[in-house]
Amino acid sequence: MGRCPLCRLGLSNFDAAFSYGVYDGKLRDLIHLFKYGKVRSLARPFGRLLIAAMPLGMRFDAIVPMPMHWVRKWKRGFNQAELLARAVARHSGISLVNALRRTRRAPAQAGLSASQRRRNAAGSFGIRRPEAVRGRHILLVDDVLTTGATARAAASVLKRAGAARVTVLTLARADRRHFIGGLSGGSSYTVALGAR
Repeated sequence: MGRCPLCRLGLSNFDAAFSYGVYDGKLRDLIHLFKYGKVRSLARPFGRLLIAAMPLGMRFDAIVPMPMHWVRKWKRGFNQAELLARAVARHSGISLVNALRRTRRAPAQAGLSASQRRRNAAGSFGIRRPEAVRGRHILLVDDVLTTGATARAAASVLKRAGAARVTVLTLARADRRHFIGGLSGGSSYTVALGAR
C-alpha cells in the first residue's frame, strides 16, 4: 500500500508496521465498543485478526503491549493493548513481556493533529525490563495506528534499551492518504491488510 516519507527516510524508529484493516466502518465501531464500551470479550476474536495480520516468515522473540498510564488504566479498568497482546501471545506461543511503562500522563491522542501527537508522545515512555528486549525482535502491539507518533516514541525507547528490531502490529490503521496530499506513497505505513 505504500510507505510514508518518514518510513522511506528511516525515521520511524520501528522497522515495520502491520495492521489487520483500515480504521473505518465496522472495524472502527467494534474497536470503539471494545475500548470505550468496555466489551473485553472482543479481545479474543481481535487476537485472531491480529494473528491473521502478522507477516508470514517473520519471527518474533517477544510481544510487548503498548503501555497505558496507571491513572488512565484505573479509570478504564483495563489496557486494551495488553488484552490484545495477551490474545496474540496465547494464539502464537510468543512470550508476552511488559517491558515498557508510561512515565507521564499525557492527554489522549484522539483529536490531536499529527504535530500535537508527536509532542504529546515524546518522553512518555520508559523501559521496565531492558534485559527482556536486548538483542531481540519485538512485536509491539496496540489497537490503532494513526500518525505513528506513539509507536515511534515507544519503539525509540525499545531500541535504546537494545532491541534489535521493533515491528508494530495493530488491529487498524488510519487511512492517512488525504493528510499527505501531494506526497507519493499512498498510505502512511507498510500495512498488511486482511488475512494472510
